[in-house]
Amino acid sequence: MSGNTSFDFGTLSEREKYKLLIGAVVPRPIALVTTVDTQGRANAAPFSFFNCLSAEPAILALGVENRHQDLAFKDTSRNIRTTGVFTVNIVSDSILEAMNVCAVPFEPGIDELREAGLTAVAGDKVASPRIAESPVAFECRQHVTLEIGASRQIVLGEVLAAHIHSPLVNDRLHIDPYGLDAIGRMGGHGYARTRDYFDLPTMTVSEWEDVKRAAAGGVRKTSSN
Repeated sequence: MSGNTSFDFGTLSEREKYKLLIGAVVPRPIALVTTVDTQGRANAAPFSFFNCLSAEPAILALGVENRHQDLAFKDTSRNIRTTGVFTVNIVSDSILEAMNVCAVPFEPGIDELREAGLTAVAGDKVASPRIAESPVAFECRQHVTLEIGASRQIVLGEVLAAHIHSPLVNDRLHIDPYGLDAIGRMGGHGYARTRDYFDLPTMTVSEWEDVKRAAAGGVRKTSSN
């Protein structure tokens, strides 16, 4: 086993911490978040500081960074604050290029969905639209926003409704991971596809004991030869 290179986070810059975190915590799911402003204009932006934190209540979390130049809120943050809602659209391989268009730093008021060629569908429970091409969309109501520094907020949203492409979900509510074809974010500009998929069931205690006994038996048999 090789040695470790250790880092004291108290001595690192923000950028240095960022590079270590995004390079190691991978792959990260990507939320293509749609919101609307007070005039009803749609906005879309991707976030890879994103995950599911709870099922009851159903909570999704977004890490949203302010603008670097003046720490002003980006459109997503401002729209969630003023409307209290947002929609998380899961990014599949088929909309990867469109997601990348939505990441372009357009001026406020530009409709990223139109620029990317994506189709906005009115929400059932919230004012923000979902994206028709996304395999899964979660309509969310702002639950709480945590201010964790001058440059970042963590937004917790309670899921009010889900829209899933019908072929992907069965009557037991299992979602087909291969059909979902989700994209994950790696470090830097890297991405990963998720079709290299395998099952690994969690063992019971008795199953683990069986594994240990089998391994011990193998060791003893080897040592006696």
